[in-house]
Amino acid sequence: MSNEAFVLSLGILFVAFATWAFKQLPREGWQILASVPILKDASGRWHGLNFTYYGLLTANALVLSAALLIVLLGAVNVPTSVTLAIVLVLLLICLPAAKWVARLVEGKNYTFTVAGAFFVGMFVTPFVLRVLNAMLGRAQLDAVPVIPTLAALVIVSAIGEGLGRVACISFGCCYGKPLAHVHPTLRRVFGKWNFVFSGQMKKISYASGMEGREVVPIQAVTSILYVAVGLLATLLFLRGVFVFAFILAVVTTQGWRSLSEVLRADHRGSGKISAYQVMGFIGIFYSIIIVAGLDTNENVLPNLIVGINALWRPEVVLFLQGLWAMVFIVFGKSMVTGSQISFHLYEDRI
Repeated sequence: MSNEAFVLSLGILFVAFATWAFKQLPREGWQILASVPILKDASGRWHGLNFTYYGLLTANALVLSAALLIVLLGAVNVPTSVTLAIVLVLLLICLPAAKWVARLVEGKNYTFTVAGAFFVGMFVTPFVLRVLNAMLGRAQLDAVPVIPTLAALVIVSAIGEGLGRVACISFGCCYGKPLAHVHPTLRRVFGKWNFVFSGQMKKISYASGMEGREVVPIQAVTSILYVAVGLLATLLFLRGVFVFAFILAVVTTQGWRSLSEVLRADHRGSGKISAYQVMGFIGIFYSIIIVAGLDTNENVLPNLIVGINALWRPEVVLFLQGLWAMVFIVFGKSMVTGSQISFHLYEDRI
């Protein structure tokens, strides 16, 4: 398979998925995936623990981005075991950070922020790679190429977050401003292409009272932009243009993260300039400093077939399955909704 065909195939799959998701997920029925009975009360009803489509879609996005990371790093001859170690270490740092940063910025205990997780990951990744290469050196193994690895991580983060924004549509979070509150030019742009959320348990309903109102489809815009840039950066990566792929992905995603805040209506912390906007701009400057301070003359020619072959190994498949289950439980378990469940028999079927 050629590099272009690989990237084009990913793009076609995303377009098909996004076409369905943007139409269906604002509806009420696409929020709660399942409810598990956990406690029975005196009336005979069970109280349930809800699992959401948000968790399902988030788990899908993270596992797909992890799979793409294995392919990209495999293409530059990074051993699969090393790639899995990098994924585990960064997840152990970034997943808790998604909650800690949201608690610090927004003052809420039961929410997550991808922006915060990315910001923390951006700072810790170079140090993680330095420690990893030191350990590989002591074991007399080849070091991980730093610039290609950083580029691959940023690329899959862009695509993963782009896919993850679709999950926000199902839960009704990270929502845009009402069309009536934006500039007339934007109102005309989004006049036919907007979101109207339904369901009282959607966050846009209980947090802002905007159920049934036309709002800027900011989640969809972000999703399309991030995936498009991620795919373009993937093609550059596979052609060996690592530095430009890295800078392109960082500047576009973090720049848009900062600019898109003006179109969002959900709570983003206090102040006219949100902490997430500041994080976005800091991330851009930090990425430039990283590139300026590293050796960019790493002569590595990616081999896509080698990368794809690295993905189809039993231990990798089992790792991705376990990762999916963990992320689904962590992000799919609803902490802000509950349910009551009753069971009955169909007498005519006994």
